[in-house]
Amino acid sequence: MEQIRTFVAIELDDALKAGLRQVQEQLKSANVSRIGRWVSPDSVHLTFKFLGNVPIGRVEEIAQAIKRACASFAPFSISLAAAGCFPNARRPRVIWVGIGGDLEPLKRLQRSVDSELSNISFAVEKRRFHPHLTLARIRDRARPREREAMGELISTAKLDASVSMTVREISLMRSDLQPTGAVYTCLAAIALGNEHP
Repeated sequence: MEQIRTFVAIELDDALKAGLRQVQEQLKSANVSRIGRWVSPDSVHLTFKFLGNVPIGRVEEIAQAIKRACASFAPFSISLAAAGCFPNARRPRVIWVGIGGDLEPLKRLQRSVDSELSNISFAVEKRRFHPHLTLARIRDRARPREREAMGELISTAKLDASVSMTVREISLMRSDLQPTGAVYTCLAAIALGNEHP
Protein backbone atom coordinates (compact mmCIF):
# COMPACT_ATOMS: atom_id res chain seq x y z
CA MET A 1 0.00 0.00 0.00
CA GLU A 2 1.21 3.52 -0.82
CA GLN A 3 2.90 5.33 2.07
CA ILE A 4 2.47 9.08 2.60
CA ARG A 5 4.35 11.51 4.87
CA THR A 6 1.89 12.99 7.34
CA PHE A 7 1.64 15.29 10.33
CA VAL A 8 -1.03 16.97 12.48
CA ALA A 9 -1.11 20.78 12.58
CA ILE A 10 -3.09 23.99 12.90
CA GLU A 11 -3.21 25.84 9.59
CA LEU A 12 -2.71 29.60 9.91
CA ASP A 13 -5.09 32.28 8.70
CA ASP A 14 -4.03 35.16 6.45
CA ALA A 15 -3.53 37.61 9.35
CA LEU A 16 -0.96 35.40 11.09
CA LYS A 17 0.81 34.70 7.78
CA ALA A 18 1.02 38.45 7.14
CA GLY A 19 2.50 38.94 10.63
CA LEU A 20 5.14 36.30 9.91
CA ARG A 21 5.91 37.94 6.56
CA GLN A 22 6.62 41.26 8.35
CA VAL A 23 9.08 39.60 10.75
CA GLN A 24 10.77 37.76 7.89
CA GLU A 25 11.16 40.97 5.89
CA GLN A 26 12.94 42.63 8.84
CA LEU A 27 15.36 39.71 9.17
CA LYS A 28 15.88 39.35 5.41
CA SER A 29 16.89 43.00 5.08
CA ALA A 30 20.12 42.32 6.99
CA ASN A 31 23.26 41.28 5.13
CA VAL A 32 23.44 37.97 7.06
CA SER A 33 20.04 36.87 5.72
CA ARG A 34 21.72 34.77 3.02
CA ILE A 35 22.66 32.17 5.66
CA GLY A 36 18.97 31.30 6.09
CA ARG A 37 16.78 28.98 4.03
CA TRP A 38 13.56 30.97 4.40
CA VAL A 39 10.19 29.26 4.67
CA SER A 40 7.32 30.85 2.75
CA PRO A 41 4.74 32.12 5.27
CA ASP A 42 2.06 30.53 3.08
CA SER A 43 3.41 27.09 3.98
CA VAL A 44 4.01 27.71 7.70
CA HIS A 45 1.77 25.84 10.15
CA LEU A 46 1.75 25.06 13.87
CA THR A 47 2.81 21.41 14.06
CA PHE A 48 1.28 19.23 16.78
CA LYS A 49 2.75 15.89 15.81
CA PHE A 50 4.81 14.46 12.95
CA LEU A 51 3.54 10.99 12.07
CA GLY A 52 6.09 10.09 9.39
CA ASN A 53 5.27 7.69 6.57
CA VAL A 54 1.92 5.97 7.03
CA PRO A 55 -0.10 3.72 4.71
CA ILE A 56 -2.67 5.79 2.82
CA GLY A 57 -5.32 3.34 4.02
CA ARG A 58 -4.86 4.57 7.63
CA VAL A 59 -5.88 8.18 6.90
CA GLU A 60 -9.50 7.67 8.04
CA GLU A 61 -8.44 5.86 11.23
CA ILE A 62 -6.03 8.72 12.07
CA ALA A 63 -8.69 11.36 11.31
CA GLN A 64 -11.13 9.57 13.65
CA ALA A 65 -8.52 9.56 16.45
CA ILE A 66 -8.00 13.32 15.96
CA LYS A 67 -11.78 13.81 16.00
CA ARG A 68 -11.99 12.06 19.39
CA ALA A 69 -9.14 14.27 20.65
CA CYS A 70 -10.95 17.45 19.55
CA ALA A 71 -14.43 16.54 20.80
CA SER A 72 -14.30 18.31 24.18
CA PHE A 73 -12.54 21.50 23.02
CA ALA A 74 -14.13 24.84 22.25
CA PRO A 75 -12.48 27.25 19.78
CA PHE A 76 -9.71 29.37 21.30
CA SER A 77 -7.40 32.16 20.21
CA ILE A 78 -3.66 32.16 19.39
CA SER A 79 -1.38 35.08 18.54
CA LEU A 80 2.23 35.77 17.61
CA ALA A 81 4.78 36.12 20.42
CA ALA A 82 8.50 36.96 20.40
CA ALA A 83 10.93 35.65 17.77
CA GLY A 84 13.64 33.24 18.87
CA CYS A 85 15.94 30.47 17.72
CA PHE A 86 16.95 26.89 18.49
CA PRO A 87 19.21 25.89 20.16
CA ASN A 88 20.31 29.40 21.24
CA ALA A 89 21.12 32.90 19.91
CA ARG A 90 24.88 32.24 19.73
CA ARG A 91 24.52 29.23 17.44
CA PRO A 92 21.07 29.45 15.83
CA ARG A 93 20.01 26.58 13.59
CA VAL A 94 16.26 27.32 13.38
CA ILE A 95 14.60 30.76 13.49
CA TRP A 96 11.04 30.85 14.76
CA VAL A 97 8.20 32.99 16.08
CA GLY A 98 6.58 31.86 19.31
CA ILE A 99 2.86 31.47 19.96
CA GLY A 100 0.91 33.51 22.50
CA GLY A 101 -2.77 33.73 23.35
CA ASP A 102 -4.74 30.87 24.92
CA LEU A 103 -1.79 28.58 25.55
CA GLU A 104 -3.47 26.35 28.13
CA PRO A 105 -6.16 24.95 25.78
CA LEU A 106 -3.56 24.78 22.99
CA LYS A 107 -1.26 22.60 25.10
CA ARG A 108 -4.14 20.46 26.37
CA LEU A 109 -5.34 19.92 22.80
CA GLN A 110 -1.86 18.86 21.68
CA ARG A 111 -1.67 16.36 24.59
CA SER A 112 -5.15 15.06 23.72
CA VAL A 113 -4.15 14.52 20.07
CA ASP A 114 -0.93 12.79 21.18
CA SER A 115 -2.84 10.55 23.57
CA GLU A 116 -5.52 9.49 21.05
CA LEU A 117 -2.87 8.76 18.41
CA SER A 118 -0.91 6.65 20.91
CA ASN A 119 -4.05 4.49 21.21
CA ILE A 120 -3.68 3.59 17.52
CA SER A 121 0.04 2.76 17.78
CA PHE A 122 1.80 6.11 17.25
CA ALA A 123 4.55 6.71 19.81
CA VAL A 124 3.88 9.36 22.45
CA GLU A 125 5.91 12.54 21.86
CA LYS A 126 8.95 12.53 24.16
CA ARG A 127 9.90 16.18 23.66
CA ARG A 128 7.98 18.89 25.47
CA PHE A 129 5.58 20.75 23.14
CA HIS A 130 7.08 24.16 22.32
CA PRO A 131 4.50 25.93 20.12
CA HIS A 132 6.34 27.86 17.41
CA LEU A 133 6.27 28.75 13.72
CA THR A 134 9.46 28.12 11.75
CA LEU A 135 10.66 31.11 9.68
CA ALA A 136 14.03 29.79 8.48
CA ARG A 137 16.71 27.14 8.90
CA ILE A 138 20.33 28.25 8.99
CA ARG A 139 22.53 26.72 6.30
CA ASP A 140 25.19 24.27 7.50
CA ARG A 141 27.96 26.27 5.84
CA ALA A 142 27.15 29.46 7.82
CA ARG A 143 30.18 30.74 9.75
CA PRO A 144 30.03 31.12 13.57
CA ARG A 145 30.19 34.93 13.35
CA GLU A 146 27.31 34.99 10.84
CA ARG A 147 25.23 32.77 13.11
CA GLU A 148 25.92 35.03 16.07
CA ALA A 149 24.97 38.13 14.04
CA MET A 150 21.69 36.47 13.05
CA GLY A 151 21.02 35.57 16.69
CA GLU A 152 21.52 39.21 17.71
CA LEU A 153 19.22 40.35 14.91
CA ILE A 154 16.45 37.98 16.00
CA SER A 155 16.42 39.50 19.49
CA THR A 156 15.61 42.92 17.96
CA ALA A 157 12.85 41.72 15.58
CA LYS A 158 9.57 43.58 16.06
CA LEU A 159 6.27 41.82 15.63
CA ASP A 160 2.64 42.73 16.09
CA ALA A 161 1.44 40.73 19.14
CA SER A 162 -2.12 41.98 18.53
CA VAL A 163 -2.42 39.77 15.43
CA SER A 164 -4.46 36.73 16.44
CA MET A 165 -6.66 34.01 15.00
CA THR A 166 -9.37 31.72 16.35
CA VAL A 167 -8.46 28.04 16.21
CA ARG A 168 -11.56 26.16 15.10
CA GLU A 169 -10.05 23.01 13.59
CA ILE A 170 -7.01 20.75 13.42
CA SER A 171 -5.69 19.40 10.12
CA LEU A 172 -4.19 16.10 9.13
CA MET A 173 -1.60 17.15 6.56
CA ARG A 174 0.30 15.38 3.80
CA SER A 175 3.85 16.49 3.02
CA ASP A 176 5.38 15.76 -0.41
CA LEU A 177 9.08 16.56 -0.60
CA GLN A 178 10.00 18.31 -3.87
CA PRO A 179 13.33 19.77 -5.06
CA THR A 180 11.84 23.25 -4.46
CA GLY A 181 10.69 22.34 -0.92
CA ALA A 182 7.79 20.53 0.71
CA VAL A 183 4.29 20.74 -0.77
CA TYR A 184 1.49 20.43 1.80
CA THR A 185 -2.02 19.07 1.26
CA CYS A 186 -4.80 18.93 3.83
CA LEU A 187 -6.14 15.35 4.02
CA ALA A 188 -8.76 16.06 6.72
CA ALA A 189 -9.85 19.14 8.69
CA ILE A 190 -11.35 18.16 12.05
CA ALA A 191 -13.49 20.76 13.83
CA LEU A 192 -13.13 21.38 17.56
CA GLY A 193 -16.09 20.29 19.67
CA ASN A 194 -19.37 20.76 17.87
CA GLU A 195 -18.00 23.39 15.46
CA HIS A 196 -18.66 22.77 11.79
CA PRO A 197 -16.16 23.92 9.14
